[in-house]
Amino acid sequence: MSDAHRVVVKIGSSSLTGDDGRLAPGAIRTLADVIAGRHAAGQQVVLVTSGSVAAGIDPLGLATRPRDLATAQATASVGQGMLIARYTAAFAAHGLQVGQVLLTAEDTVRRGHYRNAQRALERLLELGVVPIVNENDAVATNEIRFGDNDRLAALVSHLVRADAMVLLTDVDGLYTGPPDKPGSTRISEIRSPADLEGIEVTGRGSAVGTGGMTTKLEAASIATTSGIPVVLTKAQNVTVALAGEEVGTWFAATGKRTSRRRLWLAHAARTRGSLVLDDGAVAAVRGGRASLLPAGVTDVTGDFDAGDPVDLVDAHGVVVARGLVAFDSSEIPGLLGRSTHDLRDELGEGYDREVVHRDDLVLVRVRRR
Repeated sequence: MSDAHRVVVKIGSSSLTGDDGRLAPGAIRTLADVIAGRHAAGQQVVLVTSGSVAAGIDPLGLATRPRDLATAQATASVGQGMLIARYTAAFAAHGLQVGQVLLTAEDTVRRGHYRNAQRALERLLELGVVPIVNENDAVATNEIRFGDNDRLAALVSHLVRADAMVLLTDVDGLYTGPPDKPGSTRISEIRSPADLEGIEVTGRGSAVGTGGMTTKLEAASIATTSGIPVVLTKAQNVTVALAGEEVGTWFAATGKRTSRRRLWLAHAARTRGSLVLDDGAVAAVRGGRASLLPAGVTDVTGDFDAGDPVDLVDAHGVVVARGLVAFDSSEIPGLLGRSTHDLRDELGEGYDREVVHRDDLVLVRVRRR
């Protein structure tokens, strides 16, 4: 961690507020002090922060975090200005500029938006600015409850090709069970998904946040399978965590670096339909070396255009891969089960191509639709 040139740090609402649920300026100043120190040492840090809704609760006189969408959006709108103002002042004390980057889930599922976000973040870092990323809760719909920014932090880590990611929360690591449960012990290191077997986690977050340990494990999985190690610890440990000392829970990278396009396709893209594969095509796709040909497709669902992302499913509806389809949905029924040779003879050149090329295909963890 101490040798990492570029790090993404994510902090949750519970770590930025006091017991009364109000924004805690001292917590923001402390975080800025630590990040400024790493910046002075030559490390680039992208901060993914929650807290806009929490920051707006007190000014609007609300007793608790709002539950209805319209009030949550309004609260976020008020709180976001307060939140970025606090960060601006805290980093200005160290002579650093901050740049606010507000994203919605739509910015991570649409490839054009995804690329624009990547370019903006890269340029901010080149200019020596500390990017401060938050979900744009003021205009988000159901995404306002999207993992308390944990998954967003993992996607941002890949966008900026980070060397490591730090998840700051209100517990000092991953435990074998709920931290307050007798007998639960902290796990210092996770080397593979097998190490998570038998661990009891909860999806419930704090009163001012929306994410629980489940979302943090999902974020860690996205990052580590893409070659990015993760440290999970409490916010008070941020100094020692970024210094590379043993603290919290370390999730070792389990996969290789992949292209931004393939990570987008695997984790961020919103699929527009599905292609049902026969057993032979499923085996070929899972082998990781074959493109999907028309002969291996038995059915199609959804309304999509050529170039859209689709799910590739087996006969039982289990999603085995995702891919960018080469035909419109209206064209595929006439291709089902047919060889490329027959299609070329009947329809001409251009119809003998792959339905999904192997370069536009990624395997996913098996899940039912």
